[in-house]
Amino acid sequence: MSTYTPIASVTLDSAQSSVTFSGIPQTYTDLVVVASVNESNDVAVKLNFNSDTGSNYSFTSLYGTGSTAGSDRASSQTYTDLGRYYDATSTTRPIIILNVMNYTNSTTNKTFLIRGTTPGLATQARVGLWRSTSAITSLDLAPTSGTFSSGSTFNLYGVANASITNTAKATGGDSVTTDGTYWYHTFRSSGTFTPTQALTADYLVVAGGGGGGTRIAGGGGAGGLRCTVTATGGGGSLESALSLTAQAYTVTVGAGGASVTSSAGVGFAGNSGSNSTFATITSTGGGGGGAYSGINAKNGGSGGGSGSNDGSSAPGTGTANQGYAGGDSTTNQQGGGGGGAGAVGGAGDSSNGGTGGAGVATSISGTSTTYAGGGGGSSYPSNAGAGGSGGGGAGAIGDNNATAGTANTGGGGGGTRNASDPAGVVSGAGGSGIVIVRYSV
Repeated sequence: MSTYTPIASVTLDSAQSSVTFSGIPQTYTDLVVVASVNESNDVAVKLNFNSDTGSNYSFTSLYGTGSTAGSDRASSQTYTDLGRYYDATSTTRPIIILNVMNYTNSTTNKTFLIRGTTPGLATQARVGLWRSTSAITSLDLAPTSGTFSSGSTFNLYGVANASITNTAKATGGDSVTTDGTYWYHTFRSSGTFTPTQALTADYLVVAGGGGGGTRIAGGGGAGGLRCTVTATGGGGSLESALSLTAQAYTVTVGAGGASVTSSAGVGFAGNSGSNSTFATITSTGGGGGGAYSGINAKNGGSGGGSGSNDGSSAPGTGTANQGYAGGDSTTNQQGGGGGGAGAVGGAGDSSNGGTGGAGVATSISGTSTTYAGGGGGSSYPSNAGAGGSGGGGAGAIGDNNATAGTANTGGGGGGTRNASDPAGVVSGAGGSGIVIVRYSV
C-alpha cells in the first residue's frame, strides 16, 4: 500500500514551450507525473532531469494502434522521449503517466516507467534510464518542437510507502501521534528525543512558570516560550527549525516555581520556574512575583509582577524573544500581574490586582493552543487579577490562597494579599513547561 501526496500542479492558460517542476522535496520514495497535453505539432514530449542535457538517457518502448504494434530503443540521448501521443485530427487530449523510482538516492542510476495513450489512436509503454547518481530535484518537460497548447495540465505527486508514513522517524516523548502530515512528539516530562534518521524538526519549548509572591504580592511570570510555528514569545521573529541527525537529544521540561507560604507580617518573592531545553534550544524559567516592602519581582522568561508599590518594589523583566516584563503596581493595596509570552503583565491600581500577561497561541500540535500566560496580582478587598490566557493562575483576594499556573503550559502562579498578615497563606505555584517536536511524515 502507498500514499500519494500532491506536490505541484500546473494548468496552462496560454501556449508555453516547457514546464518545469523545481525544488522537489526529498521526503518521498517515488515521484509520479500525470500530464494531459496538447501540442502545437504532432511531435514527442521530452523529459530532462536536473536540467541535464548530456548524452545520459536511454529507453526501450512498446507501442500499438490496435491494428499494428512495434518497438524501438535508443541510447546515449540528450533527453528521454516520453512518446508521441498527439494527433491534430483528435479531439481527445492524450494522457501521460511517468513513474520515477527511488529518486532521492545518490548511489545508483535512476530508472523510470512511462505509460501514455490517446484514446482511439495509440498506446505506449516505455522503460528508461538516466545515467546519473544525483538525487532528482527538478523535472523539465517540453515538446521536441513547438509548444504545449493552452489547457494542458501537469501534476506532480510524491509517493511514500505506507510503512514509512505510518512509522515515526524518532523515539521519545510522553505521547507520539501523527495526522498523516506530521509526527508529533509531546514531552510533558523530561526525556530523550532520538531520531532514527536525519530530519528537520519544528519545536515548541516552554519553560516552567514563576510562582506568585506573598503579602500584597505580584503574580509569577510565565515561562519563556520559543517556537518555530505560528508565533514565538516576546513578539520576536519565529525561531528556525533544527536539522537533526540520528543521535539522542536531551529534552528537559522545566518545573514551575514552587509556591511560597507566608509568615506573619513578612512578605516573600515567588520562586522562579526552571528552564526547559531541547537540543540547542533553551527557554528561561519565569520570574517569581514580587512582594510588599521593597521585595522586587524576579526576572525570567517573562518577568514577575511587582508587589505593592511602596516606592521600592519593581516588576521583573522578560527575556528577548521569549516573554514580556511583569506589571507594576500604582498602589499599596494591589499587586501587578506577571508577564506573559504574548504581553506585559497588567498594572495593579487602586481597585484591581494586575491581570497576568496573555500567552501565545501556536498550532504546532495540529490544534491552536495557548501557552505561557502570566499569573494575576493579589488584591484587597476585591478584584484580584485574573491569570493570563495560556495557563496563568489568578491572584488571591484578602487572606485566601492564590491559584497555581496550569501544568504543562508554563503559566505563572497568582500572588497573595494576606491583608491581616496571617501566617500560612499560600501563593500560586508556577505551571510546569512543555516541549513539542514535530517533523514531516
